[in-house]
Amino acid sequence: MPKRGYHHGNLRQALMDAALSLIEEKGPTGFTLSEAAKKAGVTPAAVYRHYDGREDLIAEAARQGFEMFADLMQYAYDKGQPSALAAFEATGRAYLAFARRHPGHYIAMFESSISVNRTPELAAAAARAKSVLEKAAADLSQHIPPEKRPPASMFSAHIWAMSHGVVELFARNNGGASPFPPEDLLESGIGIYLRGLGLIEQD
Repeated sequence: MPKRGYHHGNLRQALMDAALSLIEEKGPTGFTLSEAAKKAGVTPAAVYRHYDGREDLIAEAARQGFEMFADLMQYAYDKGQPSALAAFEATGRAYLAFARRHPGHYIAMFESSISVNRTPELAAAAARAKSVLEKAAADLSQHIPPEKRPPASMFSAHIWAMSHGVVELFARNNGGASPFPPEDLLESGIGIYLRGLGLIEQD
């Protein structure tokens, strides 16, 4: 691929596309900025006009991912309305769908060791995604008597952890064999959790 130097029409997005491809292929620490530049078809010097190092490029991928993730979570939450239960369950399914649809972004967000506080923009995007799940949890927890009601942040953290575990073990890495589809594992796990809180009836 010929070098296009400093005058590449959409250099930042070309680098991002290259980085996401390399992240999927080699992991977040398995490539260099020079490799990203080569894959994007630009000179390494052009990369440093936008990013000081590989971590900055990965952080930008994470920020972009969290923005997309927050939009998807919000869409799922809105689609489940006016039922608080349907909205909450939809956000769990959205997590799994995002991980499958955008693996490069997902890795940058959750497996790169890049702190969400690396930049204000990344922190804001991550907080927005988290707030959607917390809102869904808060809505649903209103159906629990106050003395038995867990904090919405704890409630949402449990579901986030469950969703993440299903993604890591069964949806993306195929590291563990399961006779059940990831969607069924997540739905049944959320169901058990919600039954324990008294939010849905026992079978």
